Amino acid sequence: MPYEPPTHTVERSLRATTGAKIVAGIDEVGRGAWAGPVSVCAAVTGLRRPPDGLTDSKLLTPKRRTELCDVLANWVTSYALGHSSPEEIDALGMTAALRLAAVRALEALPVQPDAIILDGKHDYLGAPWRVRTVIKGDQSCIAVAAASVIAKVRRDTMMAELGQEYADFDFAANAGYPSPTHRTALEEYGPTPYHRVSWSYMDALPRWQHLKKVRVTPEAAALEAGGQLGFDF
Repeated sequence: MPYEPPTHTVERSLRATTGAKIVAGIDEVGRGAWAGPVSVCAAVTGLRRPPDGLTDSKLLTPKRRTELCDVLANWVTSYALGHSSPEEIDALGMTAALRLAAVRALEALPVQPDAIILDGKHDYLGAPWRVRTVIKGDQSCIAVAAASVIAKVRRDTMMAELGQEYADFDFAANAGYPSPTHRTALEEYGPTPYHRVSWSYMDALPRWQHLKKVRVTPEAAALEAGGQLGFDF
């Protein structure tokens, strides 16, 4: 299916309206997985013409994503990755874990950005960051598209490496997301140390119920009460 290539339109607007000189695009991967970290990439691209074929990572084949990631790693001005572990996701909930991973990525950049383009409709970063949210920013904004490809390829590589240790879960194929093979392995062997054991999929594993965790931190409780732990952003 044809798609419109991403542009620098939002970045140019941010520069013009806020005076920002360095703008980073942010995208995440792993939010809906049962296992593995949630990973965030922050990418700074400047206003140069992007590599051919750049778009949202979900629109690319695995082979093309990997090829493009190699090109992007040398093309972007800078990029950095941040991760929140399954333990942090269980303790804090997804919204807080996303913020933690994003802050880690931003703080790892060699120069801090003046403004951020964040994929989605909800700003999970907040102050002190100057954020512009863009729905489907991974398709429309060059910096966010670059971040989406790098984040996806790097996390998939991490999960494939875990798959060597836990072959029955087939992490190389499913990257920790739900799949028939993944579900069967969970029923047989229970969750690995890399699973998010506070999640509702554990309710369908009566043999392993004793391993389920409940978020009890004040921050997590506040987020739950505010309805901020959904997956609608």
